[in-house]
Amino acid sequence: MPQRLLIALACAATAACASGRDDYPSLAIRDAERVTGTLQPAEPYVPTPAAPVVLANAQALVDQAESAHESFRRQLNGARSAAQAARGAGMGSERWAVASVAIAGLETERSRAMIALAELDRLAVAAATEGGALGELAAAQAQVDAMVAEETAGIDDLLAALGS
Repeated sequence: MPQRLLIALACAATAACASGRDDYPSLAIRDAERVTGTLQPAEPYVPTPAAPVVLANAQALVDQAESAHESFRRQLNGARSAAQAARGAGMGSERWAVASVAIAGLETERSRAMIALAELDRLAVAAATEGGALGELAAAQAQVDAMVAEETAGIDDLLAALGS
């Protein structure tokens, strides 16, 4: 019984606090809360062209990759012959060692092209970070990437023929 009396008394006290008072603020939307105004479209973004020095650096890197690629092509036939001669020879034999050295020379030329590609990537990241146009840099990257892919395929074929 004392618990029921205590609960009834608490309910009555709570009801008395809220009865008949109208000084609470309204929950309706106020004028300051209404959205007004007009939305103006933003000006289209036009990236700035790459600086001439960046394009000159990119061209120098493409030239470096082309030089490495030409050297790779000159060495490729000799490496193919060495790999064919080493076919069936045991690992560590004289023919296998000659073929391995020839393939290592090709990998050296590929690494020169890959360094140029990495530098082109760095230039492109710097240009993109600054909001610059990437058209010329992307074309240079694609050109060098194609050279590196061709070289990688050639080396992979030789390594498969050598059995390494």
